[in-house]
Amino acid sequence: MERKVKVAAVSYLNTKPLLYGFRNHPVMEMMELSMDYPAKIAQQLIDGEVDVALVPVAIIPRLKEYHIIADYCIGAEGPVASVCLYSDVPLNEIKRIYLDYQSRTSVALLKVLVQEYWKLDVELVATTGDYQDKIKGTDAGLIIGDRALAQRKVSPFIYDLAESWMRFTSLPFVFAAWISNKPLPAEFTSAFNDATGAGTRNIPAVVAENPYELYDLTTYYIHNISYPLTPAKRQGMQRFLSYLFEKEPAAAIR
Repeated sequence: MERKVKVAAVSYLNTKPLLYGFRNHPVMEMMELSMDYPAKIAQQLIDGEVDVALVPVAIIPRLKEYHIIADYCIGAEGPVASVCLYSDVPLNEIKRIYLDYQSRTSVALLKVLVQEYWKLDVELVATTGDYQDKIKGTDAGLIIGDRALAQRKVSPFIYDLAESWMRFTSLPFVFAAWISNKPLPAEFTSAFNDATGAGTRNIPAVVAENPYELYDLTTYYIHNISYPLTPAKRQGMQRFLSYLFEKEPAAAIR
């Protein structure tokens, strides 16, 4: 390879199994790995600053070209636990929802659920920093990632977005996938796929490396997150993308 492939990923707890296998793997000789939050690395992929990223699938319509290069993703086949709408009141009493700035997919999914499934008349408010303290009264908040797991100890009403999507569509959901903005050598993608799958086959070791008191990570990695990018998940992703493409059928996932 002429140069190393620039790879970007998220440093949330849910990505630890996907990153575990990179250490000491031959693929590291072919790549440079950087970390940031989902919306940031999504923009880097759009702008061509990186070649591959574990990105929210909602950015797919903004990419001129895209290729899903691995058989693993951040997905869910039921409650995901870390992408939830938190509130002090029941769903039908919510008047305003603060949106998490860190993930386009979660925000887009919330909007689909608000309009198509829950059919709520609410104000949606963009954020640029911490907003958890604003979740009170009839003001709710969408929170993702590690902060979402912590918020489970605070809010009395929790609406899990993946679980709601499953009830709405009877399909699993894909939050993020390994996507490239250009074709990559088969040598790299084969090694990359092997590395990113290693941790999903060794969950006890990943849990041991990431002590976390607020939520049981074995439960999280085995029952909440579903890592294999199965045909059913691709179908769920296609359904979700159809909403993003103004409800027109999305192009086939490559």
